[in-house]
Amino acid sequence: MAESIAFSKTSDRGIIYDEIAPQIESLIAGETDLVANLANIAAVLKEAFGFFWVGFYLRKEDQLVLGPFQGPLACTRIDFGQGVCGHVYSTREAIIVPDVEEFPGHIACSSASKSEIVLPLFDKSGEVFGVLDVDSDKLDDFSETDLKGLHAIIKIVQRSL
Repeated sequence: MAESIAFSKTSDRGIIYDEIAPQIESLIAGETDLVANLANIAAVLKEAFGFFWVGFYLRKEDQLVLGPFQGPLACTRIDFGQGVCGHVYSTREAIIVPDVEEFPGHIACSSASKSEIVLPLFDKSGEVFGVLDVDSDKLDDFSETDLKGLHAIIKIVQRSL
């Protein structure tokens, strides 16, 4: 059973993603409970990067419902097509939002959130079953490096399904 992860104390996020990805893969290997795996992944991302909020929203009937997360209180339910998470669910495409105040229809779960990156989660049949949502309390805090690194982690989750 894992108690911690190891990663370089560097500001280079690419290096950190490269270091934590195999540890995440090892951490969830053999565990069949999706909620447990997502909870550990959120914890690893929060610990490794110090993001303001990291979590998952999962499809439940006709909404996205809050799943495992790390950070302050969050919105519990998000309609498909609403806010950044609902937009990603509906379009099936990841998005980087440099300034959440400029995103039409942004849902302000926390006024401290300034920028956001959200990626869709696909099941084995290719359907979106949820999203990974990462918020920062800094403007323009996410880049293509984050998109690539988080996409690699999403692929690990999808392979484990």
